[in-house]
Amino acid sequence: MEGRLTHDAIKIGKNLTILCINNSFRKIPAKSIWLSGNPLVSPTTLLMFQLSSISTVSLLINVCFKPLGQSSLVSQIFGGMIFGPSILGHSQDVADTVFPIHSRAIMDVFSGFGIMFFFFEVGVKIDPYLMVCPGRMAAVIGASALIITTGLSIGLAVFLKTSVTMSTSLQNSLILVASSQSLTAFPVISTLLDELKIINTDVGRIALSSSMFSFLIGFSTTSILFSIKQASSHHIYSFLPPFLSVVAFVATNFLILRPKLKKMFTQAMGPKSIDEKTIASIFILVMVSAFISEVIGQHYIFGPLLLGLAVPDGPPLGAAISSKLASLGLAFFYPAYCAVTGLQTNVFDVDLETYYIIGIIIIFTFVVKLIAVILPALCFNLPIKEAVVLALILNARGIVELTFVNLWKDGKQIGNQSFTLVTVSVLVVTAIITPLVRILYDPEKQCVSEKRSTIHHSNSNLEFRILVCIHNPENIPTMMNILEVTHASEMNPVAVTAMVLIELVGRSTPVLVRTDKHRGETPLLADQVLNSLIQYEARNEGCTTAQSYTSMSQFQTMHDDICRIAIDKRANILILPFHKKWAISGKIESTSSPIQNLNINVLNKAPCSVGILIDRGILTGFTSVRTSQLKFHVAVLFLSGSDDLEALAYSFRMGKHERVHLTIIRLLVSGDENAKDIKFDNNVIHEYRQANKENDRITYEERVLTDGLCLSSYMSSNLEHYNLILVGKTHQDSPLLHGLGEWNECPELGVMGDMLASPYLKTKASVLVIQQHKLRGKLLSKNMRFLRSKSSSIYPELPTKIICQGAKTDSFYISVDGSRHSY
Repeated sequence: MEGRLTHDAIKIGKNLTILCINNSFRKIPAKSIWLSGNPLVSPTTLLMFQLSSISTVSLLINVCFKPLGQSSLVSQIFGGMIFGPSILGHSQDVADTVFPIHSRAIMDVFSGFGIMFFFFEVGVKIDPYLMVCPGRMAAVIGASALIITTGLSIGLAVFLKTSVTMSTSLQNSLILVASSQSLTAFPVISTLLDELKIINTDVGRIALSSSMFSFLIGFSTTSILFSIKQASSHHIYSFLPPFLSVVAFVATNFLILRPKLKKMFTQAMGPKSIDEKTIASIFILVMVSAFISEVIGQHYIFGPLLLGLAVPDGPPLGAAISSKLASLGLAFFYPAYCAVTGLQTNVFDVDLETYYIIGIIIIFTFVVKLIAVILPALCFNLPIKEAVVLALILNARGIVELTFVNLWKDGKQIGNQSFTLVTVSVLVVTAIITPLVRILYDPEKQCVSEKRSTIHHSNSNLEFRILVCIHNPENIPTMMNILEVTHASEMNPVAVTAMVLIELVGRSTPVLVRTDKHRGETPLLADQVLNSLIQYEARNEGCTTAQSYTSMSQFQTMHDDICRIAIDKRANILILPFHKKWAISGKIESTSSPIQNLNINVLNKAPCSVGILIDRGILTGFTSVRTSQLKFHVAVLFLSGSDDLEALAYSFRMGKHERVHLTIIRLLVSGDENAKDIKFDNNVIHEYRQANKENDRITYEERVLTDGLCLSSYMSSNLEHYNLILVGKTHQDSPLLHGLGEWNECPELGVMGDMLASPYLKTKASVLVIQQHKLRGKLLSKNMRFLRSKSSSIYPELPTKIICQGAKTDSFYISVDGSRHSY
């Protein structure tokens, strides 16, 4: 120990406070094990060991608990408890070696910085408008969950204080414990929904909006209570300075800082335009805001959260900040804070009386919140099962509750026993809720269609409903060409729905809105799509209706929005852009794995037929069907199977367009004896041919091939002059496909679709790969009924020469009227 007093101070007899500091811990350098030293005596080495140990153990626990459907929060708290006095730390030797008392201050500072930046990131991702105006249903449920639960739980706490004999420490902490159990915190709900992957569902959206509104009320109330606590006396005037300082701080953030940031960083700027100096300046502001919060009597997380709310969410600034903080904050700081909380819990210190009393409050609050959420949800006609799931989600506990109990413990407002039980309650409640929600709520059921939603089975005289999805401006020209050749007429009207798909970056709340009703609030791409649809609708006045939606969500859950709109609009087909983007040189410019995974998810869960568009429009300069004087050549490659029948049905609809020249290329196998399938396909093709026999722009060809090599050769050299090629995704087993699947790079396209997507294919044609909708897991085409019986002998006798390669070999084609021509 060292004590040092100045000579002048002793002489004049001043009252002094002597601070004794143990410098031995600070001065001992780390020694390696080779020098018979203990590396853990150094604070830096000890901190690294503590963090790496906690992180490793938490990850291992998470791996074990994940098959049980548990949240990562459970493993993080439990990971800290393992090293705390409840388990390993119960041994004094382990506690003194791994987590000695003198190292707690460093861990607390580290985790404090972590939670400060975590709440800042939470604020950045929140749209303040949605907090204030969440909608009537969400506002009622959120207010009910907070106000009723808080009122009744605090009432129970007061009753227990006055009627049950207990220790003074427990008596003083009951109301705070009841308050912590009543919280409905948006950061907790958002994290849980994200882990459960139901953030885009109806229940997920209601839970997010309700928790936002509830969090706003709770956050405002807490700030007022902190201001009251700072009052120097019970007089009203002593309350005003701390309260007005909070009001001034809030006003500065929202009336001065936020407008200035919105003006400086517009949506037209990309996230890459935000330089490192800007990010560094924002991070400095985070620490300044935390300091100001402490100065005006608030908790240090108040300022960072408020600053985050003032930063415009989404791109460019919000997205850039989130990308910088996401990995470090969620993967390191957030688990460290949970683990440090777990370290301080000691279940051996809790007596039976405390278990009994606090257990009653926790269970009572849980049940009351269930009822407080379920009843208003049922009043808004939410199904009972979804209302129960919503109530369970809003009962979730997490980082916010841990922050409050840590604050109260540091302020000596609650004792160690109450702290331990509240922490354990967060662990137990989350461990119960998460698997229950997974069991009770299956988001995929929202995408189930009980009716056929295909082109092949739809009535040609009814409205044709198509949903197109767009990721970037380059998708627009080719998608508009698809809509043009779909051929809208008074007899065959077309209803178009466009979805602009934007990855959710820099905000927590997914968005799904009608673009025309929120024009100016949506990204620039959404306005471009809407303008194109308005022009398309004007050109086809009376024959088309068009709507546009904007979906901003994570790619992992974006398929929920797409399937939801497809069901609402009763789409016959939805079209998705391929995940590869072509350069003008003909090579692949870029690929996107998230978009590929999105396409696969949609194919697996779509309530209608799906088309994946391989867009090569850039190779032809995005020629428009409407303005070009040239004919638009469309080919459909027909082998066999339900997907090929769907492609055939769509192609015949395109063939009605006056600028479209349609070629149906039927690929036959030499010596194929599968007469049953051939007869079925013959009947379907004959049905379409008879319906279009007056159309001389439709040509029918048959190609007899022997194996996959012949098929590959034919496709490589005979598809140069087409603008668009349609093909089914899957086919019935055929010798033409044997061995080709081994080279398949994109399974979502099938064998032939993958071949047509190759950059080495000698064609500039865009390709539409179609999958027909399946009902209850079965292919629809096998259930088709014809209006009248047909003869299977409708074709001329096949030529004796077998074709193996394209144009230089003997072939023939049959026009739609059935006449045969050789070339």
